[in-house]
Amino acid sequence: MNLLNLFWLIPISIVISFFINQLADTLPVKRKISFSPICSVCQKPLNRIDYLFFKNCPHCQAKARSRRIILPMIFIITYVLLFFFPPEFAGFYFSIIIVTYLILVFIIDLEYRLILHPLSIFGAVLFSIIGISLNGWQKTVLGGGLGFLLMYALYLFGILFTKWISKRRGEPIDEVALGFGDVNLTAILGLLFGWPRIAVLLFFAILFGGLFGIGYLIVLKAQNKYELFTPIPYAPFLIIAGFILLYISTPK
Repeated sequence: MNLLNLFWLIPISIVISFFINQLADTLPVKRKISFSPICSVCQKPLNRIDYLFFKNCPHCQAKARSRRIILPMIFIITYVLLFFFPPEFAGFYFSIIIVTYLILVFIIDLEYRLILHPLSIFGAVLFSIIGISLNGWQKTVLGGGLGFLLMYALYLFGILFTKWISKRRGEPIDEVALGFGDVNLTAILGLLFGWPRIAVLLFFAILFGGLFGIGYLIVLKAQNKYELFTPIPYAPFLIIAGFILLYISTPK
């Protein structure tokens, strides 16, 4: 690829990062695509120019979230790396689409512990198209279906385990080990990677989640802040595993 392509790639990455920032602020609130930015604190509309230049909210004077400032740099670095080192499995253009979608899901789940159904439906359609192109329809359907079933089994186990602990402690526990959004996300990733890659992805996600949970527990214990069933968003581990699988997978 010609290095001159970077002259269009970098501006596009900045524009897309602005759009992703806006979606991350508006989708959890409005549950639909909105082209009008809002304040993430008071949820009132913002002027696009003020939003673009990270000005304080005129309504509540809240400062721009650090994510809005950092994300353009992340997108520039990510797109340039994909440009120079495109994954063999998906290639440059498919990888741009995949990574952009997953970053949006990552941000929303990390900030709101929420995987939105409209975003999941969009991802299922998008990754079905890409998955069929890369893997064929049989592996795509099998990956989505078995990914859903495997994570659904873990989801049910988490509910039963929480109820058992709640009964033993004699007090209700509101938190659950996994949300149903995690089940949907696994199915979406299964559509992209197909079978048996989705099983490998789940292995990595569970491994990373477990290692992070142990480290997080140690830190909370050291600070005397530990509480049983402290919630940890799980989608980021699925997405990180997806990024790894994007590079270690080979075409069919």
